[in-house]
Amino acid sequence: MRVIALDIGERRVGVAVSDPQGAVATPVAVFDASLLASAEHVRELVSEWDAGLIVVGLPLTMRGLEGPQAERTREAAERIAAFVDVPVTFYDERLSSAEAKRAMRQAGVSEKKARGSVDKVAAALFLQSFLDSGGAVAFEEARDADAAEK
Repeated sequence: MRVIALDIGERRVGVAVSDPQGAVATPVAVFDASLLASAEHVRELVSEWDAGLIVVGLPLTMRGLEGPQAERTREAAERIAAFVDVPVTFYDERLSSAEAKRAMRQAGVSEKKARGSVDKVAAALFLQSFLDSGGAVAFEEARDADAAEK
């Protein structure tokens, strides 16, 4: 199952996708956050990538709590969930943007060029962590168990 990750910020949304086996995350796009108002753009991404799950990065505080930014992210995710035909879940994305900036600096990417890519790299980082933790597999197993019960 292919998974899409969304790193939702105030101005931009970073997008990453997994391979069809749900093993490897790849950064793919950044789009203007204003496009989330209707979530049509996300529906197009789901269709284009044939995704079975959307993982939204939840910006928790360093203490693991939800603050105002997490609340805004949850509201945006609710709009998305109402507009797409695939489940939407959350995954802790603490420090993913900082880690993406650091990785891009180490790779020699200029700060100016990194500005447009950091959000999709951050999405790929937390998506890879989600995949490595077995999140996609656990989701598929739960979905299959629910289907078997019906």
